[in-house]
Amino acid sequence: MADQRVQTCDVYRTDPNLPSRFNNPDCFSGYSQKKSHPLYRTSNQTYGSKKPTVHEMQTQFKGTSRQFSEVMLHSGMYRDDGFNVSLDRARVTISTSTQKNRVDLRYYHHCVNQCHDGNKG
Repeated sequence: MADQRVQTCDVYRTDPNLPSRFNNPDCFSGYSQKKSHPLYRTSNQTYGSKKPTVHEMQTQFKGTSRQFSEVMLHSGMYRDDGFNVSLDRARVTISTSTQKNRVDLRYYHHCVNQCHDGNKG
């Protein structure tokens, strides 16, 4: 007698087109498999670790039409093929050794110009 499972239709009046998963709450599995430390456990983890009962199951099911999704599957995602006229403001990064060479070159060029200008006078 203890093996007899309670179905949602036994307790509540249900829709005749109700899927079987909503009529049998015992078919849901995977609850409370992973134990977490009680100090870090949230209230959502506590609530979600319990299997649903017949009192929490749906008594009616209204499925939605997939007409829009089917059309999108056949046509594909939207792709913008317009002309891009915006400026690219990305900065190009160069290696540290190249930056150091540029600084050394500027310093050398500056020293040479000062030495030549000083000898002219």
